[in-house]
Amino acid sequence: MTAPAHTRTSDELIRAEEPVLAHNYHPLPVVVARAEGAWVEDVEGRRYLDMLAGYSALNFGHRHPALIDAAHQQLDRLTLTSRAFHNDRLAEFAERLARLTGQDMVLPMNTGAEAVESGIKVARKWAYEVKGVPADRATIVVAADNFHGRTTTIVSFSTDETARSGFGPFTPGFRIVPYNDLAAMEAAVDETTAAVLIEPIQGEAGVIVPDDGYLTGVRELTRRAGCLFVADEIQSGLGRTGRTLAVEHEDVVPDVVLLGKALGGGIVPVSAVVGSREVLGVLRPGEHGSTFGGNPLAAAVGTAVVELLETGEFQRRAAELGAVLREGLTALLGAGVVGFRSRGLWAGVDVDPAIGTGREISERLMREGILVKDTHGSTIRLAPPLTVTEDELRSALGSLAKVLAS
Repeated sequence: MTAPAHTRTSDELIRAEEPVLAHNYHPLPVVVARAEGAWVEDVEGRRYLDMLAGYSALNFGHRHPALIDAAHQQLDRLTLTSRAFHNDRLAEFAERLARLTGQDMVLPMNTGAEAVESGIKVARKWAYEVKGVPADRATIVVAADNFHGRTTTIVSFSTDETARSGFGPFTPGFRIVPYNDLAAMEAAVDETTAAVLIEPIQGEAGVIVPDDGYLTGVRELTRRAGCLFVADEIQSGLGRTGRTLAVEHEDVVPDVVLLGKALGGGIVPVSAVVGSREVLGVLRPGEHGSTFGGNPLAAAVGTAVVELLETGEFQRRAAELGAVLREGLTALLGAGVVGFRSRGLWAGVDVDPAIGTGREISERLMREGILVKDTHGSTIRLAPPLTVTEDELRSALGSLAKVLAS
């Protein structure tokens, strides 16, 4: 890769952002100009192994040839019609995505937060029309330490004060229980409950993997209680954990699955609510929509993503390389790593706080040519593209060992 010529250096570009961009992010000080596969390159031509993959938006790596080709072909034909008209790409996308996820229907949206908001609306509508919950009384049970997005409704049921503080008043109708606690969830569910909404693996919290049987228990509880199980697979889905969906590790089929990030192949924002006909069938014209949702370009790229997953290749790679990742992290326990959680090619790594914060460890790894991102405290997240090679993965683990030992 050769980075394009720039008139400004990385430092100059970072300084130029300061007065004109809202300060809602604190990025690592690297300015990416070009990328291919699992590698990115900054404006000075320095190369870095991307071990974050856009928080799973780049599951298939940067600029995967099949996805780029699908986008190019569609750009030459049609990009947007709005949903005022039909387009010739949407039916195939919906058919194949429904089949891949074992569901009946698809509600196409754009961003992950939109998918969550849409899932909430659908669950409430279902509660009133199908379950018979009295008007405006529907509740949704969620888990503490969740991350489902940053819209005002979603931060209303966040327990992260950074996400909540200063953004009230908050939307009512949510009950928060501890994650991985079926007894607490059962106590919170009653006749007003429209749905239980959880991440099968909590990403932002530090890749928190629940106990075996938890997801099965959630499924059984929601069936008994006559409410919906809504699984937010926006980060965990589409191959990341070694299965198409993380719920498949327990052979669980939710009523509704929320997808995003990797569904757009790292090219365009694409998200979707997929679910049973009984649930998504409650929507009628005019009750919900999106100008860009299901646009032809998004549908073309999304179809190409589904096609990659239909082979099972990426799920297998995530499972096989996930074993390498777990082995490498296990070897670092007691050598700077105090704990970790992983499933497939996804790990939350707790570093000894005496060595540094998550941010400090991320910056040290950046200087070694490895890009990761911190979360809370001294925890970093590893989520390389599913196209990463075993040698690249072992090299990244070696760099982590070096940073922890220095």
